[in-house]
Amino acid sequence: LLIGLLYPVTLTKLTLFAPFWLLFLMVLCRLFEARIAVVLSLFLPLSAGIVVLALAKFELIPYGLKALYFGVVNSRMLGMPSAALEVYNNFFAHHDLTHFCQINVLKLFMSCPYHEPLAVVMLKIYGLGAFNASLFATEGIASVGLLWAPVSAFVCGLVIALANSASARLSPKFILLSGGLLPQVLLNVPLSITLVTDGAAILFVLWYVTPRALFE
Repeated sequence: LLIGLLYPVTLTKLTLFAPFWLLFLMVLCRLFEARIAVVLSLFLPLSAGIVVLALAKFELIPYGLKALYFGVVNSRMLGMPSAALEVYNNFFAHHDLTHFCQINVLKLFMSCPYHEPLAVVMLKIYGLGAFNASLFATEGIASVGLLWAPVSAFVCGLVIALANSASARLSPKFILLSGGLLPQVLLNVPLSITLVTDGAAILFVLWYVTPRALFE
């Protein structure tokens, strides 16, 4: 309910569909063990989009219904993160790298070739909408270039591994539900923003201090 009330403030698809996503994860957790629930959380929405696309092709459902579901789930939730990698790779193959200057704190100590958020820069160049990109595109390709992007991704992976260790001995279903929005956020938002602005760092601390006795 609280996330739903946040939608009029943010007007983002993630906020609009987050309550339904968490309810969907809760149902999967009730029916399956955590690892199977994770796989199904990706497989079921993707498969449903393919079915909807086939039904619309044979005019068994209205085109508008197909466009709504396939556009939001298959295209925006799953396809756009992949497209963002291509867009960022194309752009930064011919433009200056950011060297992490997209992080607002670092702008105070270093010059930056871009005075607008990268999402706005991509909007003006490609006209695909103002969308952010994952750590692979932002902390990776945009910051250090394609050659060094794997190194940057490895360092970001160490941060995720630290968060994973903070969740040790907690119930897998508890981790899946409390962090249920993190995969969606990490696919579309840089890791630095996810940690600070989107509250992932606070979530990791809460995992660390949660009494393990609650799950024994």
